[in-house]
Amino acid sequence: MATTHLSRAALLVIDLQRDFMPGGALACHEGDTIVPGIDALLRTRCFGHVVATQDWHPPGHVSFASSHPDRAPFESIDLYDHPQTLWPDHCVQGTPGAALHPGVDWSGVGMVIRKGNDPRVDSYSAFRENHGPGGARPSTGLAGWLRERGVDTVYLCGLARDVCVLWSAQDAARLGFRTRVLWDLCRPVTPAGDEPTRAALARDGIAVADAAALAG
Repeated sequence: MATTHLSRAALLVIDLQRDFMPGGALACHEGDTIVPGIDALLRTRCFGHVVATQDWHPPGHVSFASSHPDRAPFESIDLYDHPQTLWPDHCVQGTPGAALHPGVDWSGVGMVIRKGNDPRVDSYSAFRENHGPGGARPSTGLAGWLRERGVDTVYLCGLARDVCVLWSAQDAARLGFRTRVLWDLCRPVTPAGDEPTRAALARDGIAVADAAALAG
């Protein structure tokens, strides 16, 4: 049961998938180290609502370096007038690497958002896709789902801290939710991403919290 101070809060678990773990197609730095803590947090049932996101790309997705001749992973291109990082093929629909991590009890999750399934558009944020060919960032429907349930605060954890967690937190704040990033339950693609991420969160007025502070 949710504690009183978190009954109107939602926990967003971002992309805790096998391909983002060490040895995976797009391994995040120490990504596996947050799994036990996230599992323990979910088992407390302290949040009013829990949402998980899942990268769910079709083969040949536009964000894959392999879809662009003579391009390498982690290069950047211009896509629809915005920078697009090219990634190794990852989280391809139906593959083991796209699965949510089996080390977490997902039974308390109320909604799973599969994102990045449009082959033309990448999708970092839990709330909106990246810019598409028409210039817009289509909604995933998450904001409406949360508001229908009276949620006014979101906490975020998962992967990667400097990409999908960051974009999700920024969109949450822009959409009017009080937003907290559980820093200890996130990891970056590489440690070099942490300083810019902290600066971006501070600039957008997004609080950095610690999972241990949720007790009480």
